[in-house]
Formats: sequence, C-alpha cells, structure tokens
Amino acid sequence: MRLDRCLGTVLIAAACAYTCAAPNTASPKPDVVAAKAKAPAEAAPEAPEDNNGRVERGNLVIEGVPEVPAALRDRLQQYQNTRSATLSGWLDQGILIRTRFGETYQFHRVEQPMGARQQLTFYNERVAGGAVRPSNGRTFVMSRDVGGNELYQLSLFDLDSGLATPITDPDTRNGSALWSDDGRWVAWNSTTAQDPNYSIVALDMNAPGKPAGQTLWKGEGYVYPGDWSADNSQLLLGRYISPERGEMYLLKPGEGAEPTQIRPDLEAFWAPVALMKDAVLAVTDYKSEFRRLVRVSLKGKDAPKVLTPDLKWNIERMEVAPDGRTGVYAVNVDGGSELYLIDLKTGVSRRGPKLPPGVIDSLRFNDDGSKVAVALNAYNSPSDVWSFEIKGQKLTRWTASEIGGLNADNFAKPELIRYPSDDVVVPAWVYRPKNRPADGAKTPVVVSIHGGPASQHRPRFNPSVQAWAGELGVAVVAPNVRGSSGYGKTWMGLDNGFNRKRSVEDIGALLDWIATQPDLDPDRVLLYGGSYGGYMVLASMIDYADRVAGGVDVVGISDFATFLTNTKGYRRDLRRVEYGDERDPKMAEFFKEISPLRNASKITKPLFVIQGLNDPRVPASEAEQIVEVVRAGGGEVWYLLAKDEGHGFRKQSNRAYMREAAALFISQVLGLDTP
Repeated sequence: MRLDRCLGTVLIAAACAYTCAAPNTASPKPDVVAAKAKAPAEAAPEAPEDNNGRVERGNLVIEGVPEVPAALRDRLQQYQNTRSATLSGWLDQGILIRTRFGETYQFHRVEQPMGARQQLTFYNERVAGGAVRPSNGRTFVMSRDVGGNELYQLSLFDLDSGLATPITDPDTRNGSALWSDDGRWVAWNSTTAQDPNYSIVALDMNAPGKPAGQTLWKGEGYVYPGDWSADNSQLLLGRYISPERGEMYLLKPGEGAEPTQIRPDLEAFWAPVALMKDAVLAVTDYKSEFRRLVRVSLKGKDAPKVLTPDLKWNIERMEVAPDGRTGVYAVNVDGGSELYLIDLKTGVSRRGPKLPPGVIDSLRFNDDGSKVAVALNAYNSPSDVWSFEIKGQKLTRWTASEIGGLNADNFAKPELIRYPSDDVVVPAWVYRPKNRPADGAKTPVVVSIHGGPASQHRPRFNPSVQAWAGELGVAVVAPNVRGSSGYGKTWMGLDNGFNRKRSVEDIGALLDWIATQPDLDPDRVLLYGGSYGGYMVLASMIDYADRVAGGVDVVGISDFATFLTNTKGYRRDLRRVEYGDERDPKMAEFFKEISPLRNASKITKPLFVIQGLNDPRVPASEAEQIVEVVRAGGGEVWYLLAKDEGHGFRKQSNRAYMREAAALFISQVLGLDTP
C-alpha cells in the first residue's frame, strides 16, 4: 500500500493540478519575505495601505483589490463550504479518509457505511496523505508539511493512543510510503530541498527503540518504492524521468546494495505496479500510444506480455490484491473513468461494477482481498467513497459529502466538444449556465486552463466553476490543449521544447470557436489558469490582447529561465525535460522570445495575480516580477499573496477570500451584475 498510486502522474513531485513551478531570480519584496505567519485572515486587524493599495489581513497581502461586496461574499458561502472525502485505506474497522470540517483537511475514521466521520487529527496545517498498515489496521503513516512548503514529514499514527511518532528528518522531503504485505516494513523516498536525487529509506517495525529509518539506496533522480516481494527480500522501485520516460529497478536490501534495472533495453514510460514470483506487473506505453498493463518476465528477455491489448485509453490507477490473484484498474476514457477487474492468472479482464459517471481518484483492496474501496468524484458530487465485493460486485456507499445545501440539479453539466486548431483537433469541456439571459443576450465566457502541462481537465466537482456558472452566469470552457495527458503520448509531447507556443495557439483557436457559438459572447472572454496554466494566461493575454478582456494568473510561471533557475532543486531536472534546458544557448534565446515577463508591455487588459509565499514549485518571485513590470507599464493589476500557503491555497479562510476576490474580478472585467 503506497501513499499515492496514481499511475498517470506516478508521483506527487511529477505532476499536480497546478503543476510545474519555479520562481525567478528577482527577489520577493523584503517585507513579504520577512513577514511571519499570523492568525487566520479574518482575525487580524488591517495594516495601513501603501501606494499600491497594499493591505495586510492576517496572512494575506492584498494589493489593488476592492472590497468584496457582502452580497457576493454571502452568496458564495455555500460553494465555499462544500466538502469531500479522500480515501486513504481500510482500517481494522471501517475506512480512513481525509476531509475538512474546519480550516484544514484532517484524518477521519468512518466505521460503517454512511456512518459518522470521527476526527482523528487536529493540526493547524493540513494532512497530505496516509497509508494504513496491513495486517494491523490500527496504525497508519501520515504525511504533513508546513505552510504549503511541500517538505513533507512522515509520522506513524497509532489509533489506540492517538499519538503520532515522527519517523523522518525535519530537513528532508519524504513521500510515496509503501508497506510490505505483512506490515513489518514501510519504505519511502527522501531528499532535501535542493537535491535532485532521492534515496530509498525503510523502517523495520520490529526493530526495538525509537523508530528510525535506514537508507537502502541513494538513487539518481526521482526514485520511489513500487512493491515489496512476498517475503520482503526484494523491493521493486520506479524512476520517473518525464511523462514520456520511466524506469524500473529491483533492489535486494542490504549493506551497500545496488539495484538492477529491469529491461533497460525497453525505453518507454514504465510505472511498476506489483512484484510477482518471477515477473513484474507494470503500466507502460511501450510500443503503444496509450498506457497498458503488461507482465515483464524477470527471467530472460522475452517480449513483455500485454494483458490489456484492446485498450485505446490510458490505465491510470492499478491495485493488486494481497494474494496476487486479482487486480483492479481504472481507465481514463475521454476524461471519465471506467473500472475493470483482471484475473492475473488467466489475464482476462471484465468490467467492474457500474459506478455513477465520474473520475476515480483512489482504489484500495482490504487485507483479505475480498473488497475494493473506490473514491469517486463527479461534476455534481465531491469525492466520496464507495466499496464493492469482488464476488458479486455489490456496491456500498460509505460517504455522502455535503454540497453546502445547494441543489445539484442546478449545477452546470459539462459537455465534451472538440474544435480545430491548425492541424489538430482539441478536446474541451464546456459548462453552460442553467439560467441563461431571457432576452437572448450572449453569455460571457471564462476559459479555464489547467496546469501541468501534462495534466488534464476532467469533469470533477469544482465549486469555483459551479459558482461562476450558477451565480455569475458565465459559461466556462476548459480546453485540453496539446501537451495535455489522457490522449496518448503523441498528443502529450506536441508542446515540448521549441513547440511551447503551439499550445498557446490552441487558445487562439478556442477564441475562434467561441466566436462561432450563437450563445457565447466573443467580446467578453476572460482567461483563468494556475501554474503552467498561469503561464498560458499571461502568454495568451500577450498574443491575443485584443480578444480577451482580462486574466487571472494563479501561481503561474512568468519567465521559464528564472523559473528553472529558482525552482527547488528536487524539481529542476524534471522540469527541464519538459520545458527545455535554460543552460542551452538556443533554448535560452527561445525562452527570451516567449517570456511573458519580457513581453509584459503587451498585457493591456486587467490582470489578477494570486500567489503563495512558500511555493516550492513556482516561487513568489515569479508573481512579484510580473506584477511589478505590468504595473510599471501602466497596466491594471490586482495582487493577492498568502504568507502561509504554497502552490495553491489550502487553508479554508484563504481559499474563501481568494474565490471571492476572483469572482469579483470576473464580474467587474466582464461587466456582470455582482450579486
């Protein structure tokens, strides 16, 4: 059982909803850097304004943002207070989930289907992930960071005592915790903030004294544990290089042990799933456009046996029962999820139980392999947990998360469309508001651009999208431009290196498509994007300045050279593979050519920049420099900085204000009637 078994992104460090990051060589303003965290935003008095209209409210630094009207704030309250249940695993009685009833996400136990959520942790900071100890069910490894810095620390939480025991060094970054089947060993990967190389560390739960992990191997690049052998004598490892390349290794733990690479002759994306007696199960795009399940023999060099030959989409999640006989996997079919079971002895797959339409975010077998827990997310329902029995496939619902008292029937239903762009056809999701103007007036549009770029907009529950459609009356269009994942490796590679601006051209083509729609207003289009999507917003505001009304840049990249220079060391080489190496003279010149920072004089429409001070991916200096340059050119900029956040806002009070301010910006720029 690993902390994260998403095979599409494989690792937390490789991708995320807001993916990619780095700051620039410019330094954040001294008063911002030196500021220390205060009480929650609404609790602290305002500091005096400076000449940029700067106001400090608790941990929020606000510049140029008007006061949010009370009516708008009140109307968004229901959307702010939707909740979700994120699956962490099976306990000895019930399941372990993460959910939020206060400021941050914490661990809760649900002892029976539709039972009460019993809170287990009570930290000021969020808990990031958990993995339950097999054959025990009373202990789990949990992951936490501070202020969004992503220096994750692992602790062992004991249900009997309610105590958490740290097992990692505070100066390290740790993740991908993986238990052996008997619960004796837990392995994880570890590095420091500036080290691109991860080590594999393991803790023996039978060892006497204070828990302390031992380094099994000092690896190269992003290496992570994939599976223990049944007798704990071997450890299957993965190495993530890029969305197009991954490797597998086999390690026999021992002093000075070095792993053996599995089939180095087969270059492709490889993500290890399970270590069998004489073979490895893996997900790969070897000799395929899409990621399939294969069996790789550990004896000889026979061709890998493809177990899912007919799939035309990516396998994105895969779990194997403790006895190794049955597997369950989720397939990303045009953005939605389909569930399959596979008999690993015969290699025969069959469809799993019919879940409601949505996106599968987690899969977990219980200890005896008789049941599978599933976390399902849909456009009209936040993430909730279901389970089904392998025999008979009877479905049971465990949680029903609140949607703030809203009526889900009123939510905007996403429609999958495709539009032409040069020599390709781009998929996109369109959310049209239910209540359209009675006079036949055209509907304004927010174009929502995902991060990554090797990520994908999928029809998950998004309270901001539903609030924009339901309360502001705008249509939301979310494209999966070239470079997105989910549509095969060719599509995912179309924006690499010197093709970076081709994805920006896809936004121009989307503006063309909007102009052909009789119900959409091409003169009132606003761009919204985070991380790499923030770069896309800035670049599109430059290239299509006369066709967009404004943009919201959330933790976005404003210059690739400064970004790659300043992003944390453990991320830098991973991002160079995707974006290009700034140390190469030709690439450095190309970065200058496409830099939003160097072309900021062309940003003539209102811009809202949102940033977390502790962001290890896209540092705050990326935001500070674009704000300064656009303002120097006479541009209108709103700026919001959270001193206790990282790559995206996680604390409820911060998120609430951010969403309120964003809704106000959208309303004003698009000329809407603010509630």
